[in-house]
Amino acid sequence: MIRLLGLRIRSMALSSGLLALIGLAGLASLSALPALAQGSYPSKPVKVVVAFTAGGTTDILARLVAQQLTEKLKQPFVIDNKPGAGGNLGTELVVRAPADGYTLLVNSVGPIAVNPTLYGKLPYNPLTDLVPVVQIADVPNVLVVHPSVPAHNMDELVAYAKANPGKLNYGSTGIGTSSHLSSFMLGKRVGFEATHIPYKGADALKDLLAGRIQFMFATIPSVMQHITAGKLRPVAVSSLKRSRALPDVPTVVEKGFPNFEAGSWFGFFAPKGTPEAVIQAVNKTVNEMLLIPAIEQQMIAQGADPAGGTPAQFGQFTQREHDKWRVIVRESGARAE
Repeated sequence: MIRLLGLRIRSMALSSGLLALIGLAGLASLSALPALAQGSYPSKPVKVVVAFTAGGTTDILARLVAQQLTEKLKQPFVIDNKPGAGGNLGTELVVRAPADGYTLLVNSVGPIAVNPTLYGKLPYNPLTDLVPVVQIADVPNVLVVHPSVPAHNMDELVAYAKANPGKLNYGSTGIGTSSHLSSFMLGKRVGFEATHIPYKGADALKDLLAGRIQFMFATIPSVMQHITAGKLRPVAVSSLKRSRALPDVPTVVEKGFPNFEAGSWFGFFAPKGTPEAVIQAVNKTVNEMLLIPAIEQQMIAQGADPAGGTPAQFGQFTQREHDKWRVIVRESGARAE
């Protein structure tokens, strides 16, 4: 058990709710998009490594984008799930792959921005050994409580937690994940005590729905259907501005805690040295895909805010995220086991 500044910890994994997106790609046509100067790329199938298990948010977004790339660039973009070590195994595989454009990576905040500090030392540097290609989406975390908790907003939750120190349990998808570190940040800011129970797989959400834990920060896609059904109560989102999927739920910032921002994001990376023409081809195609109304609206409905942008913008963003989470992980004292 690890104690983190008033938050006690006991074991994690990512639940997700973007399943509806898998079939969406077949419904949206790219025929209206302008022609892309492809040159000779790709001339054979492209492997898209996902550093997490099938069915998670990273995997589902990757499959959506891979299908669109397949349709537009006229070669298969094939998903290859390589989970392990919090996403480090799949990430290293791509770092070591030939920089020819035929091995790409869809990754998230953990392996790129959190793990370099959480794991202490990695056999690669995700900021220098990978090339940012394009950000796919932002997925804010939402603070949800079980209906048995007498709190209908964040103020009531904080007051209840302070009045009952150590009696509330909160879950996460694992030590050092955004769901864990979001709760750590909140506890540090407001000064309440709760017991952290990390999980693997979907067990955290299962225990929250069963009332065995009382609250957690979760990705919006993973809990959207349960919020809609009234099985979980949303009290705040972790982004700087309100989520388009939950416009009536205030941000933590709105509740009086400036600069509180913690969530997940997903994007494409390539091995260092990958040709610029490849980077630009994938970047342009993904940006065009994110403007297709059917895809944009479905992503928003599931809690994912489409992102896009240039490779340079994505690179600047990942550097800022790395710097931010380095401080938070060190303050938490969390270390990968």
